[in-house]
Parts: sequence; structure tokens; C-alpha cells
Amino acid sequence: MTITRLWHGRTNLKDADMYLEYVMQTGLKEYVSTKGNLSAKILRRTEGETCHFITISEWDSYESIINFAGKDFEKAKYYHKDKEYLIELEENVIHYETYE
Repeated sequence: MTITRLWHGRTNLKDADMYLEYVMQTGLKEYVSTKGNLSAKILRRTEGETCHFITISEWDSYESIINFAGKDFEKAKYYHKDKEYLIELEENVIHYETYE
């Protein structure tokens, strides 16, 4: 079993390319450099003037996620400039037990 962590955020379409680059240099980079991370990717979808982002990361255990996100690991982890791009800061992420 692995643990899949999903985060969702929305930007204005005009900010989408800059935000994608920012997420790749912050969150995605930190995901893959954290011990216990098995994979990480970003999904992006445009809906009118809004762009949705979902990060999907897979982990070997909840302990590894706690090493990444902190003790309150079900809260979303945000970086310094997220407030500049995101329409809102969603409070929580979602975790799934994943079986293959």
C-alpha cells in the first residue's frame, strides 16, 4: 500500500503559466526531494478564465508525509508566493490509501 496525497488550487488564467512554474520550483521540487516520496505530478485544467491545478504525490507511509507537511499533515502546505497567485487557499488536502 502507498498513500496518495491530492491538493487542489485555482488561479486566474492570466497567472496560470507563472504559477505552474512556481509550483514546479517549490512544492513539486520539495515533494521529490523528501525521503519516502515515490512520485509527484501536476494536473492542470482551464475552465473559462480560471485554471485548476491538482498536485498528486505518492508516498511510502504517513510518516513520510508528516516529514514533508508537518504534524498536521492533512492541512495544505503553502509557499511564500502562493497568496499572490491563488484565488483562495484551500485548507485541506485529501489522502487515499492506494493499492496496486
